[in-house]
Amino acid sequence: MVQSIGSSKYTATDLDRFAQELNRDGICVIRALFDRKLISEWAQAFEKLFRERQNQPGGLAPRELARYYLTLPWVPPFANVEVFANPTILGVLDRVFAQEYLMVQLGADIPVQGSDYQEIHRDFRPLFSDQIVTPLYALAVNFPLVEVTPENGPFQMARGTHVLPRDEALFKIATGEIPMESFYMQPGDVIIRTPLALHRGSPNRTSQPRPMVVMGYVMHWLHTAKVDLTLQRDYYESLPEKIKQLLRCQVVEQLPKEKVETYVNFKY
Repeated sequence: MVQSIGSSKYTATDLDRFAQELNRDGICVIRALFDRKLISEWAQAFEKLFRERQNQPGGLAPRELARYYLTLPWVPPFANVEVFANPTILGVLDRVFAQEYLMVQLGADIPVQGSDYQEIHRDFRPLFSDQIVTPLYALAVNFPLVEVTPENGPFQMARGTHVLPRDEALFKIATGEIPMESFYMQPGDVIIRTPLALHRGSPNRTSQPRPMVVMGYVMHWLHTAKVDLTLQRDYYESLPEKIKQLLRCQVVEQLPKEKVETYVNFKY
């Protein structure tokens, strides 16, 4: 089901290749998809939001030592159709998801100084069991608001582990047969990945937070109680019908001034 809005900056052949990489490796990297000016606007708004959330009880969800998760509010610059309904991103998702899909999450992962390696984990369980390969029924789209370097906590993942039983994949990682790969990124780069592939966060050894935006998309039948989108009615009603159909969201008259994070348990 094609849900893309507008046209992609990449060719159909490029999108086919990204989809093939995603199916095979559990991840694909799209370089320089977003304009750096857009990322700069997000980074400035994020810095202000992060400081505010640090001073709110429950404003940040703890993700082990010196690592946090926060839900981004559906306001400018974060409420941007060119980002969450980006035609290149949706062009890949259209090729990978077997059925209609929905966007259900907009947040950020933030390791700060003092963070450590996370335990290697998945964000979702297999649909049935490890003995039955799970199709790509949920995908995370990540993009950083700063350059991601070896020093500030790059995302690490073991390619191809989304189609392996967990114990087998962990053994192959431990023996070095499958490496834990660090993904270094420039502002504007985008990763699309399956949360079933084994991965972890790494330490941020710098004095600055390393915000990584996550947009979550799932097949329409998946229940996602841990994450939510809340949109103000006037904004929601201004959206084209195709965009409304992409979002699984709560529509309210006025956005709450404070957000208590509930997405705490995330490892499988």
